[in-house]
Parts: sequence; structure tokens; C-alpha cells
Amino acid sequence: MKRNSSIKVVVIAVLAVALPGLVRAADSTSTSASFEIKLPTGIPFDVWTYFIPNDNPMTSPKVELGRKLFFDELLSADGRVSCASCHDPQRAFTDGRKVAEGIGGRAGVRNSPTLLNAMFNGGQFWDGRASTLEEQAKMPLTNPDEMGNASHADVVARLASKPDYASAFQSVFGGPVTIDRVAKAIAAFERTLVSADSPVDRYIAGDLNALSDSARSGMTLFRTKARCGVCHAFNQNFAAFATFPFFTDMNYRNTGVAARLNEFNGLARQAMAAARDESSGALTALSKHERASELGRFLVSGNTLDVGAFRTPSLRNVALTAPYFHDGSAATLEDVVKFYTKGGVENPNRDWQLEPVALTDAEERELVEFLKALTSDDARRLAERR
Repeated sequence: MKRNSSIKVVVIAVLAVALPGLVRAADSTSTSASFEIKLPTGIPFDVWTYFIPNDNPMTSPKVELGRKLFFDELLSADGRVSCASCHDPQRAFTDGRKVAEGIGGRAGVRNSPTLLNAMFNGGQFWDGRASTLEEQAKMPLTNPDEMGNASHADVVARLASKPDYASAFQSVFGGPVTIDRVAKAIAAFERTLVSADSPVDRYIAGDLNALSDSARSGMTLFRTKARCGVCHAFNQNFAAFATFPFFTDMNYRNTGVAARLNEFNGLARQAMAAARDESSGALTALSKHERASELGRFLVSGNTLDVGAFRTPSLRNVALTAPYFHDGSAATLEDVVKFYTKGGVENPNRDWQLEPVALTDAEERELVEFLKALTSDDARRLAERR
């Protein structure tokens, strides 16, 4: 990836691009590579442009096509599920459920993560099994518990049968509907879903009144005694913070969430045995276990150190994305804080940097106030429309 010098950026907070019909861009033709996105305070220009792949440049018509696809239930086999079904703009692009719900009301196995700032993730999904937004966009289409299509060809045929889509793909891509072009359009739209401009951003920018006294105390705890910054990187050097301001180390860690399953340790032992004997086919068989999803990153990497490890999520807008953890098992931010002050759940693969922290009830409340101050103004306003 490299910086695209043709991209024009105006630094004004925006999240309105998330709603149908409200994409704002500079160019009006598919042949122009110029695109204007209004980046909010807290998202540096160079960081955003770095994450635009060379083979999928941003254009206004492509973003508009991706927006239309994102909200269109035509992508699902029964015509009732869209990307927005699990990633609702008014819920900070989550769904408010413990686990995702797809075609026919089928329950998934993991909580729907936010798409806000997802373009900056080192890997997509909780286990990082997709390395790009383009790759990620294809997977729910054929997942039987999500959009339920038998094949990508079915999706392409359905879209191609609609004259407006056939015309739009020809105009944007210079050719017919293909699954790669569907993914590129959706990914382009998702790269407009950038979110910052929170009270914390304004405080860092110099507005010392942006945070309440309790939120400021919570920020100090976050960076010191509570040790939250070990995983949710937040550098005390504000200049360094500004270069990658997402409150995550982009790593995969076992914090004991999965270990609360009674069968987890037995499942973990099976995983380690399977990893040692790659020729036996045990790893493939294990991936079909009904609770295999609790093995997390291990199913992607095959590395035993990744058993039960999941991506460290960004904390931006976290007050709007309950319930929490990969399985939605924590109902509130207070629950999350209490889980981590106890050091998670002990298990053989628990992250070595995780340990109990002695916080008073008052300090826990201050920490929660700081986390709430990571909500962007635009995401909050959208949530208030519900």
C-alpha cells in the first residue's frame, strides 16, 4: 500500500456517510480517482491514505455503489438480510445482540464487531481470518448462518439480473458484476466509516475542558494503575498517539473469556495435540467441533500460542457497542472492567501480560467514564435517533 496523492481530504467530523443517500465526495464520474472524505479530528491523513489499497482506489461512484450494496437485502438468499442487519449505523455498526443473527433467524457463534475504523484493523473478524475488507466482504455471503447463499455465483447472478446494478457495475468498473467487484465496492464504502472526534480527541488537541474530572481520572488510571494500555495502546506521548489513535495493539490475546466454557481446557488440549500432528487431519476435524469457534486465532494460525486468542478490539465508541467480548458475554462496560480487574480467567494459554489489578469501586467508575468519553459526536448523534 502507498499514499494515493490524488485523494483530497477535508478535516471535518463526519459519520453521515453511513446513512443511505448521504455519501459526500468530490468527484462525480467513475473515471476520476479523486475522492474527498471528511476525516474527523483524531484520524490523521497519512494513516487513512496508507490503508487504501492500490488495486481498489476510492471514487465517489464506487463508494455510492458499495453503500447501496451494504444496505441491500438482495445480497442474502432469502432477501431479508443485509450487511446493515448486523452492522447498524445507529448502533455504531454493531447489532446489540450477544451473537450475530442471520438468515432465518439463525444465531451465529460470535458477536458482531463494529465496522467503524475497521479499515485500520490488522485483520478482519475476531480471529483475523480475512486480511482485507475486500476478503471479509465475501465471506458472510456464503456463510449458512449469515446470508445463506449456496455460492458467490448465485449472488452475482441475482445482482446482474437487476438493470440498475448491471449498469452501475459497468460504469464504476468498466465491466459486468463479479464477486471481486462486489467486494471492492463494499470495501470502498466501509473505508468511509472513520470515527473519532470524541471528547478524548478534543482533550488531546488542547481543550482541557473536554473531559469531566472523573473521565480525566479514568484516563490516568487507564494509562497507569489499571494497565489497560498494555493491550489497548494509548501512548502517554500525545504526538505518538496521534499517529495510530485506535486504542488497540492489533494483537490477538487469550484473556480467559473462552476459558469460562467447562469444556474449553479439553478442547484446548485437543488443539495442541492436533497442531503437533499436522499429517493426521486432526486439525481439520477439530475445526468442525461445535465449539471450535472458541479456539479463536488458533484455527487460522495453527499456532498453539493462539488457542483461545481473539483480536484486541478498538475502544473507540465502545459505549455504543454492547454487549462485549467475542461471545457477547459481558452486558455492560462495568462488567468488562470487573472481568479484567480480576485478571480474566486463568487457563494455560492466558496472556502473560494479564494480571489482577486492585481498583476501588470509585476507580472502576472513573475508568468507565473515560471509556464513555471515547464516543465520537457523530456516532452518539446517530445512536440518539434510535
